[in-house]
Amino acid sequence: MTKNELLETTAYLKSKGFEAPEVGIVLGTGLGKLVDEIENPIVAHYNHIPFFPLATVEFHSGKLIYGEIEGKKVVVMQGRFHLYEGYDFIDITYPIRAMHELGIKKLLISNAAGSINLDYKKGDLMLLEDHINLQGGSPLAFKGVSEFGERFVDMSQPYDVDMRNTIINTAKQENISLQKGVYVSVVGPQLETKAEYRYLKIIGADAVGMSTVPEVIVANHLKLPVAAISVITDEGDPDNLEPVDINEIIRIAGEAEPKMITLFKKLIKQL
Repeated sequence: MTKNELLETTAYLKSKGFEAPEVGIVLGTGLGKLVDEIENPIVAHYNHIPFFPLATVEFHSGKLIYGEIEGKKVVVMQGRFHLYEGYDFIDITYPIRAMHELGIKKLLISNAAGSINLDYKKGDLMLLEDHINLQGGSPLAFKGVSEFGERFVDMSQPYDVDMRNTIINTAKQENISLQKGVYVSVVGPQLETKAEYRYLKIIGADAVGMSTVPEVIVANHLKLPVAAISVITDEGDPDNLEPVDINEIIRIAGEAEPKMITLFKKLIKQL
């Protein structure tokens, strides 16, 4: 990744009409319906955007969509990238850097996750307060990183407090049950064993997934305030562990999605 590549990416998107977006949004597995809320959408397919990776997961669609939500200009990633697809950390986080280069001032992220905290049930939403990176690397560990920001990034407060408070208050007003907790990111794509669920609980995780953390690290590198919500789609109870069906995960994510859309829309309105 070079500065010139980023500039070529953003020049292409600007030529398509992606002008001065205020908010960037990353949509997770089974969470694509927010795009229906976008007014006057302009679509750029990943395979047409210079230097963009391609989405390879069948339920991640691979489009960058620009338009308006609640009167704010947004750019939405419908389909994200994962280590388990064979990408590296720079690929995974390239779209975050591109959206920042376009001008976004805030970043919202969603994902589907499995609960480790057994008080959290399928269909619950969890606001990320902190995270644990078990993906075995960093999106900042490359030679030219200081061209893009400081090499040593403080992570004492990775998730923006003001946006978190707005989401918490909105959930209360809208009567939406909202858990709060620690997300742990693993490589995948295999799901966890009983022993792994026990281990993740011991180290302090409330939910586990295969994304989000690299994007949050890069957002902090860019000094870009970020908030993230997990939809709990399966329960990792090691004493009663049942086989996980990916279609069931997508179904539960879809059922919980309207609550997440409400929280994101109300947050965008107040930004």
